[in-house]
Amino acid sequence: MNLMSLTAVELGKRIKDKEVTVEEAVKAALSQIKAVEDRVHSYVTVDEEGALKRAAEVQRLIDNKQLTGPLAGVPVAIKDNMCTQGMLTTCSSKILGNFKPTYTAQAVLNLEEAGAIMIGKTNMDEFAMGSTTETSAFGATKNPWNTEHVPGGSSGGSCSAVAAQECSFALGSDTGGSIRQPSSFCGVTGIKPTYGTVSRYGLIAYGSSLDQIGPVAKDVTDCASILEAIASYDSKDSTSIKREDYNFTSALVNDVKGMRIGIPRDYFGEGLDAEVKNAVLKAADELKAKGANVEEFDLSLVEYAIPAYYIIASAEASSNLARFDGVKFGYRTKEFEGLHNMYKKSRSEGFGPEVKR
Repeated sequence: MNLMSLTAVELGKRIKDKEVTVEEAVKAALSQIKAVEDRVHSYVTVDEEGALKRAAEVQRLIDNKQLTGPLAGVPVAIKDNMCTQGMLTTCSSKILGNFKPTYTAQAVLNLEEAGAIMIGKTNMDEFAMGSTTETSAFGATKNPWNTEHVPGGSSGGSCSAVAAQECSFALGSDTGGSIRQPSSFCGVTGIKPTYGTVSRYGLIAYGSSLDQIGPVAKDVTDCASILEAIASYDSKDSTSIKREDYNFTSALVNDVKGMRIGIPRDYFGEGLDAEVKNAVLKAADELKAKGANVEEFDLSLVEYAIPAYYIIASAEASSNLARFDGVKFGYRTKEFEGLHNMYKKSRSEGFGPEVKR
């Protein structure tokens, strides 16, 4: 039985039912990484020793019935822009090539509390700037279905790892499509949660008013279960919202009667691939056949969305990247004359072309 072909929820149930041990699940993920990583390059860091040590701890907690959730013992990969205490966190950039944070992102802590086992950190477009996972300082990630193709980005490493069965699920981050687009390219399921649902504490920012951490998995059931685990109000994040309901799995029903499905006409014009258009409309027809009300509508401002996005994202990125100056942490140039020259050379040598643009 290939444990990595199971969904996260299926694997969690088998662990809970004592059909599989946590160690066996972790070793299955590590074995698959060794088998395919040279070809797909999904990871920046793989923590084999730490994962196996944590597996033993989680197994004890499961045996003692202290961990009973659906993700207990399940291997997860984390996008390398989420801080993990004592583990390299690079944003796939030379400027953070030696950075080991002193704390862990809240969303990752929530997963650890749920009993998930962190296998390692996944490759990404540098500082999440890109849509192909080719701007990484550590080399490009490949699409596991066809290595001549890109996996999308910026969360391409996370989506590729799930598609290549190198983990049961992963976390990515989405600013302007960075979970959704690579999930589509890699044939997996990804969600960008409503802004503020998942804490941004410990997420290294690209565009602070746009970034959101979300799940990448094999199906919708997995994503709903993962979202329940990572979503929480967090006083450390000023943009965190207090939701009345965190029960996302309750929405997993076949009955869509009366649900309103909106089809924005503006998105079905020039530039849309016919195959994509047909797939979306076919899905809408399926929902309509099951009783949903499918309506077409006009957004009217779509033509301004991308220009507005680039103004906001670029301004916020410029502000957020100002902290990487070679003074307190990260890369510092070896030879310089004076403080301003050190800033300039450290940033010139540390940032890649896309980030500089």
